Amino acid sequence: MSVNVMTAVFPVFGWTALVAAGVCLGSALWQFLWIGGSAVWRGLGPWQTGRADHRVPLVGPGEPAHLGYWWRQLRVDAVSAAGYGMRVIWTAFSDPWLERITRNLFRGRRPSGKPGEMPATRLLMMVFVAPGTVVGAFVAAVVATVLLGAVLAVFALLLALVWLGCAAAVPVLRGVERGWALARGIRVKCPYPGCYRPVPLAVHRCPNCRAPHGELRPGRYGVLWHVCTCGHRLPATRLAGRERLTALCPHCDRYLPETVGTTRVVHAPLVGGTSSGKTMLMAAMVEGLHAWARRGDLTVEYASADDRRAHVDLSQELNSTGWAHATTGGQPRALMLTVSRGRRRRLLYLYDPMGESVSDAERVRAQQYLAHADGVVLVADVLADPKVRGRLGADDAARAGAARPSAQGPWETYQRLTGELAALTGRRGRLSVAAVVTKRDVLDQLVSLPVPGARIDGWLAEIGLGGLVRALGHDFRAARYWAVSARAATGTGPLESEQRRAAEPVLWLLAASGLGTGALLGPGGAGGKERRIRLRANTEREKSPA
Repeated sequence: MSVNVMTAVFPVFGWTALVAAGVCLGSALWQFLWIGGSAVWRGLGPWQTGRADHRVPLVGPGEPAHLGYWWRQLRVDAVSAAGYGMRVIWTAFSDPWLERITRNLFRGRRPSGKPGEMPATRLLMMVFVAPGTVVGAFVAAVVATVLLGAVLAVFALLLALVWLGCAAAVPVLRGVERGWALARGIRVKCPYPGCYRPVPLAVHRCPNCRAPHGELRPGRYGVLWHVCTCGHRLPATRLAGRERLTALCPHCDRYLPETVGTTRVVHAPLVGGTSSGKTMLMAAMVEGLHAWARRGDLTVEYASADDRRAHVDLSQELNSTGWAHATTGGQPRALMLTVSRGRRRRLLYLYDPMGESVSDAERVRAQQYLAHADGVVLVADVLADPKVRGRLGADDAARAGAARPSAQGPWETYQRLTGELAALTGRRGRLSVAAVVTKRDVLDQLVSLPVPGARIDGWLAEIGLGGLVRALGHDFRAARYWAVSARAATGTGPLESEQRRAAEPVLWLLAASGLGTGALLGPGGAGGKERRIRLRANTEREKSPA
């Protein structure tokens, strides 16, 4: 009897399998693969710009930028799209295959729901077609799920490689930028009073909405580009053009020069007592740099409109009064110039602190910009030294008094500077010092002192400041000396040769940074007799204090 049952059931199973194979391979499998693949493609969208997507997180209160696609959204989109594709396959298996097609067949109806015309037809659909259709649709759904899963696994592997590539590119790009900056000696410091802090990464403003971006570098917000909340794309690397954006100090929120992140900065503070001639010397140095630029040896530009305005105001003051007011206002803001020679460029920070800043050790210690100094310009008013004043005759003493000598001599200034400078920088022995004797026009009128010759260091020793020369030579890596008339280099009718000479101390410090300005320097450390005669020809204009 069991044999008879098997003989009767086997054809039914065989027919069901045949129908299932036909349903699976002939229709259902390809339909499931198509709708599953289409669902995955749609799940990776939306593909229309501006359409909302609940999977994209809102921008937080910190950085005003969307997270980079690789950081999070890549994984979220892939997982959601894959899950959506799988669900669509089984949703299609449930409806229409189970809910409509097979239900109609088991009721003796056609798949569309139309009743069979004859009882035999209805019986045929119920017994021979409906079971095979259910099995075929189920097998097709399983096979489609497996095939789509295999394709998605390969796709996930490719996405993982993309993610790993982006994750590896972040430290590589950061390291390349850091190495490039170190190789070029670029160490950004804030030039503003009360700050002077290092700026490892500036804050950049979006040019469209002016939102501040403090993390504009390769990272979780993007490898090469960041997208602001306004939709504007911002370059995240120097190679992509980040330096074209407006930069601010992250500590004090004040604007930084355009070239601050791509150009080596040379910090050159002018140190001297009150009325030693620092401000006029700085004005003469700037005019001298422009004089070299007019000859075609340099390219000099103001780093910002504020720097141009500050120097123009100082020049107007010198033109109208012939002298500069004493520096006031606490710590100084650096006057910034971009100096180029050939293909090399430097961003020069010139600091002009008030003379009282070196009146005692505590005030020197408060000058935090000294910690970043690449070299020091020691402004030496020798007329303020008691030994020098003691050698002057009555007429020369009157001339020296009219020049308003500083209350603090160069040796006293140096003594108060040197210890604190070593404590602030930790590298005084690697710094260069440019010692500039000011008020040369007045010194040329004194008959009690020897003529400043080609070797200003020897002249300083001759007038009683040999200790200063020896100390500078011992404490610093290199020392060089000049004697300059700032009055002859500024104001109305300045001497261009004296302007260029006034810029030589800065050119020497820039040469130490590798700019290549050493070829512009004259021999020795000061001018000779010929220069003294030329200055004396302008005595009438130079009688007021330098």
